[in-house]
Formats: sequence, structure tokens, C-alpha cells
Amino acid sequence: MTSARNALIIGASRGLGLGLVKTLISDGWNVTATVRNPQNAEALKALGPVRIEKLDMDDQQAVIALSQQLKGETFDLLFVNAGVKGPDNQSPGGATLAEVGQLFFTNAVAPINLAQRFVGQIRDGSGVLAFMSSVLGSVTMPDAPELALYKASKAALNSMTNSFVSQLGEQTLTVLSLHPGWVKTDMGGEGADIDVETSTRGLIDQVNDFAGKGGHHFVNYRGETIPW
Repeated sequence: MTSARNALIIGASRGLGLGLVKTLISDGWNVTATVRNPQNAEALKALGPVRIEKLDMDDQQAVIALSQQLKGETFDLLFVNAGVKGPDNQSPGGATLAEVGQLFFTNAVAPINLAQRFVGQIRDGSGVLAFMSSVLGSVTMPDAPELALYKASKAALNSMTNSFVSQLGEQTLTVLSLHPGWVKTDMGGEGADIDVETSTRGLIDQVNDFAGKGGHHFVNYRGETIPW
């Protein structure tokens, strides 16, 4: 009998992050989940046995503190889910320097900074590092021009992930840039195609399917390859 696998989910207070934790717990994983405010994590606590840690991914000192808190632990999955939609007006002339900087830092820079801190704790060989990307991050697919800045931030995340993977050296792990589908969340809206449960079930299926394969893959929740 194999021992339970360990997952670290970054950004799990609601939406897809919360759904990922629920799916993993139902599959028998040991889950550590981060939220910015543990006082507002009632939905997460209600899922059952989950270890909750405080983290604002944009705060470097908080990232360092979490790495110290979890030092010595090994994870079979690190899933960086946290991200933001950005300003309401996403035209180049409609957003401020601060809004654009915040969007790109949160969606593209902070996830890689965190991954660099924890990559040594992902199980060598079979471990998976997953980033919540988006099909909108594909430069070759001209969808949703009204979300131009968000799209660019996800393309930047994919690019930053590529650079990160090229520097892994001897460590063998699988890196996934995942598109969750258009999901009924606060960000996706009620008119979206699928519910959180369908998306997160598919995302974890991809984690399981790709574990041990190595390399960097840009796929959706159904396992279909997305062009960069």
C-alpha cells in the first residue's frame, strides 16, 4: 500500500484553489493550503483535514517565512493557483502604472519566485509543479481582447515558467502550465462553461497523468495541448 501523497496549494480560500483542495482530499492526499487571511478561511476549514498556512504570495518576507515553516517537508505536488484578473479597463491607455505592475507581479513574477523557493522540496522524479495559467496566455490565439492585460500577464507567466524550467539543472520533475477551462467562479462569472468541480477534477487528473513524465507541458483540464 502506497503512502498518501502530499500537496501544497497556493491560494485556496475560494474558487479553483478551494476546489483543488476538495478534490485532493477526496482522493486521499495530505493537503497544505495557503490563504492570505486564515480568519476568512471557513470554507477551506469545512473541507476536513487540511493544514492551513498564511501567505500573501506578493510578500517576499511571507514567502521566506512559509519556506522556513515547511522546511524539510517533501511535496508530490506544488500547485500555484493564486492570481488576479487585474483592472476593469484593460486597454493600454486605461490602466495605471500601479495596476499594471501589480497584475504582472502577482500573475507572472510572484509564482516563479515562490516556485524557486520550494522547488527543492518537490519529490524528485515523480513530483509535479503546476501553475494556473490560461488559454488566454497563448500568444497564437487572439481571444478576448477586452482582457488584453490579463492575457499578457498569463503569457508572461508562461514565459517566466519556461525560463525557470531551463534552470532546473539535475532535478527531474514535471512542470505543468494548466488551463482550467472557463469556470463558474468570481473571476469566470456565472455564464462560464463548467463548474469548479469539473475543472478541478480534470486538473488533478492531468497532475496524475503527467507525473513522472518530466518536461514542461501547456495543457487544459482535459489534457489537450495548447499552442504557446
